[in-house]
Amino acid sequence: MYLKDIYVSHFRNYDDVKVSFQPSMNIIYGNNAQGKTNLLEAIYVLGMTKSHRSSIDNTLIQKNESTAYIQGNVVVHENLDTLEMGISKTKKLLKINHNEVKKVSDYISHMNIIIFYPEDLDLIKGGPAFRRRFINIELSQLYATYLDVLNDYNKLLKMRNDYLKQYIKGEYIDESYGSILDQYFVTKAELIYQMRRKFVSKLNQYVSDIFYDISGLNGFVLNYHTNIDLESNISYKEQLLDKLKKHRDVERRLGVTLVGPHKDDLEFLLDGNSLKLYGSQGQQRMAVLALKLAEIHLFEDYKKDTPILLLDDVFSELDFDKRNNLLKHIHQHTQTIITTTELELLDSKLIENASLIHIQEGKLINKDEV
Repeated sequence: MYLKDIYVSHFRNYDDVKVSFQPSMNIIYGNNAQGKTNLLEAIYVLGMTKSHRSSIDNTLIQKNESTAYIQGNVVVHENLDTLEMGISKTKKLLKINHNEVKKVSDYISHMNIIIFYPEDLDLIKGGPAFRRRFINIELSQLYATYLDVLNDYNKLLKMRNDYLKQYIKGEYIDESYGSILDQYFVTKAELIYQMRRKFVSKLNQYVSDIFYDISGLNGFVLNYHTNIDLESNISYKEQLLDKLKKHRDVERRLGVTLVGPHKDDLEFLLDGNSLKLYGSQGQQRMAVLALKLAEIHLFEDYKKDTPILLLDDVFSELDFDKRNNLLKHIHQHTQTIITTTELELLDSKLIENASLIHIQEGKLINKDEV
């Protein structure tokens, strides 16, 4: 899979620009605050329908404009798909091959993206919600059904919380409704547990070796935390129903659901120690990089194709050896789009084989203009 080209209109600091990419290595370079990261963001938004930098769509629209538009041509197994996304202040319009797509879950699987950007350190340093969001985004790309299951679960979670609040308000309580709600709730929860567990287990087949290759350190592993025992012979549904029963009185007093996948977390461990508590920033950065590179293998395993890899300013914090060790894990058949302010940070052979894209003030600068 690779992105052949992208057209961006009234997005961030871009008026109108069209950029072409080659299937292997692409380097977007230029000074700070010229729009390099904005171009990566446009690629990410085109594929995922949401920004990795902002939850507010209005911030993506260029100042003094009412809409933004992104179009890209993606090659998937030698077939060309045209993806389009229009963003207004009230809604988004999605199209595949000029046909409108109503469900996000039917759209995002058409362009698979893995991105690393500086704020990704929050995957380790931030709270559990940030890590759950990461898992949800990646699983939504890997499994077409995951996003639908997650949306159903979140709706049931809201319904269950609304039901529990009736106890606080002293309103009429329909116990049979609560019992039925719990059955639907644990059924969706079980599916999420199964997919998340499989996802983390597969990542662990790759992350340790990749982390070692980059850093020279052994013992990196991911630990998936849930409210239930994933290794138990008792079904996830039965365990969760039992947990809900044990927490029933407390939940009714608080008016909120205390157990379920919405409480999951992902722990980063190095030699048995938490990287969040004991890891250096360099170790944390390399752990996240190893995680993202391991995902490439998962896409190859599950989708029989490689995703598009976006690396935003990844080399500035790595020394020469670590940069080279990282590049060993980026294969020619994986389209990679890198941003940098300093081309000299990159190996000369890498630059020779890459497509160089010079951005200045939201515009593409031709080589003969430099």
